[in-house]
Amino acid sequence: MSENKRIDLHMHSIFSDGELLPSELARRADVLGHRAIAITDHVDASNIEVASKIAEAVNDIRDNWDIEVIPGVEITHTPIEVIDKLANKARSYGAEIIVVHGETIVEPVRAGTNRASAECPEVDILGHPGLITPEEVQIAVDNDVSLEISARKGHCLGNGHVAKLGLEYGANLVLDTDTHAPDDLINYELAERIARGAEIPEKEIEKVLKDNPERILKKKGIL
Repeated sequence: MSENKRIDLHMHSIFSDGELLPSELARRADVLGHRAIAITDHVDASNIEVASKIAEAVNDIRDNWDIEVIPGVEITHTPIEVIDKLANKARSYGAEIIVVHGETIVEPVRAGTNRASAECPEVDILGHPGLITPEEVQIAVDNDVSLEISARKGHCLGNGHVAKLGLEYGANLVLDTDTHAPDDLINYELAERIARGAEIPEKEIEKVLKDNPERILKKKGIL
């Protein structure tokens, strides 16, 4: 068994459409051997303040358990013109990780979302961007926006495309679960298999699962 610990920067709690309290997410992730998780509930302008509720819950966990839990948001199905504004507003409410719901092949995300997110330096991760173009990948690289390989049903169908372009252009690839329910959480070994399924070369897997998410957190002074 690998001694590496998971870092998963895309999860949902009862503050949006998830099934678990933040503390239960953290507890289950801890048991599975996670080093850090980010709770990134769905937001738009109507509920952006949810970031402060997550931050409040996270403080108790950080102070008492041996797992790093990070407050965040996933900006979801918003007009592309307000992504930058919402990302900055989420920061003001305590969000430390900003994910944007990318143009996946299984949901009607508005065209242009991948590009607008890649152009926004306040965005940390472009989630499951299965319809991303080479030009958008280069923009993400230029603005230090990470691209997500997804373990989630449906969204994972674009993993091969995202991985291929990400590796070609030198993007910061990370692998997240987009957890909504208890069974969505995975251990490090299953994450390795998902990475291989996306045809990520063996020499790159530890970078995607460990080094790249660590880089995001170190950049923010979290680790």
